[in-house]
Amino acid sequence: MGLDADGAEQLARARGWKVVRSLPPGSIITMEYLSGRINFEVEDGAVTRCWLG
Repeated sequence: MGLDADGAEQLARARGWKVVRSLPPGSIITMEYLSGRINFEVEDGAVTRCWLG
């Protein structure tokens, strides 16, 4: 957390994450779990939360 969104995405892909999803705070999303996906909540260009699936 605290990384800029672009840097966090590049780092995640370099570490093997196949799907990287960036979302604004409070986004409505499905609750399906997708193996190989990492989610970032991004506010003002910085990652404020991160979760898998």
